[in-house]
Amino acid sequence: MKQYFSKIVGEALAPPENKLTVYGKIADKNLQALNMRYPHISVDKYVIMPNHIHLILMINTGAASSSPTIVDVVRALKSMITIECKKNGFTDEKVFQRSFHDHIIRGENDYRKIWEYIDTNVIRWKDDCFYDEQ
Repeated sequence: MKQYFSKIVGEALAPPENKLTVYGKIADKNLQALNMRYPHISVDKYVIMPNHIHLILMINTGAASSSPTIVDVVRALKSMITIECKKNGFTDEKVFQRSFHDHIIRGENDYRKIWEYIDTNVIRWKDDCFYDEQ
């Protein structure tokens, strides 16, 4: 998998740094603006990795029944990022894979585990199942 979104640098000397590419900056901008499009959804934590993104989406369960589903939100986010990346010179066929992995967080311990995973993902990049040297 190509490293479209960022490059992990400086691993040998100190904690690695995650440097966003132009496409990673587009993803970052869209993630930060997601709650403007979906007021009942907020991004609680995220990390943009070289070839994928991890995030915790918070849903206001007291919102109206017309609130979007997670599938709707992720589909829209992927679409917004893809459109803007292509406007900014992205030439490969696909920015994202078709599907995505989701997990319903059940309780405080599960939340802390996922938060820690996202928070330390850059440090563990070489052990990540999506790691690729490209």
